[in-house]
Amino acid sequence: MFVAGILAGCMSETLPGNPSLPPRRLLSLDAAAPFSYVALGDSTVEGVGATSAAHNYVSRLHERLRARVPRAQMVNLGVGGATAAGVRYRQLLWALELKPDLVTLSVGPNDITGERSLADYSRDIEVILRTLTERTMAVVVVNLIPDIGVTPRFSGKEVEPRVRQRVVAFNEVLGRHARAYGAEVVDLFGPSQQEVPRRPALVAADDYHPSDEGYARWAELMWVGVEARIRR
Repeated sequence: MFVAGILAGCMSETLPGNPSLPPRRLLSLDAAAPFSYVALGDSTVEGVGATSAAHNYVSRLHERLRARVPRAQMVNLGVGGATAAGVRYRQLLWALELKPDLVTLSVGPNDITGERSLADYSRDIEVILRTLTERTMAVVVVNLIPDIGVTPRFSGKEVEPRVRQRVVAFNEVLGRHARAYGAEVVDLFGPSQQEVPRRPALVAADDYHPSDEGYARWAELMWVGVEARIRR
């Protein structure tokens, strides 16, 4: 799963057979260059549910990066309760100032449970991804929203079907915009549906957020997305 060396800078390639898609940005290897990783999103980015900040998925990704990129710096802008609008208006400009090589984005559950409209979410996500594409050279890795309906907070409750229905709809919008702007899409929905019911330890004591074990699994899946963008 890992590539030796240092990731720095960003190159791109056009996908063969897909002229309508934007160039696919890649992380190149440079043993002497610095590297900037910025994480955008909500409580799962902040790491609510983990026993410490070192155990959230962002810190775990940073640790993996530093094993290959000793000079890699990470700034975690994730805030509990953030919606896509919160990322757009409170985190995005800060991210631009950091001139990132890699950006991860995880946002949507608060939009879903807070009953934000799909149209509002779509507009915010489109602005975030368009801005990152136009104003940075970063590789962007976006994760689909996990199936929060399988968590104890919603599983077996009357609201579970509606929550899952909204997750599916929001993921369709998120994936469509991500692909349109050349971001790497990591599927957390499918794995969460299959694994959480079988592995209760993936969920923290609050019955909703990932536990340390859950964030470790999240980091594994996200790293696959990052690794897919490393120029060989």
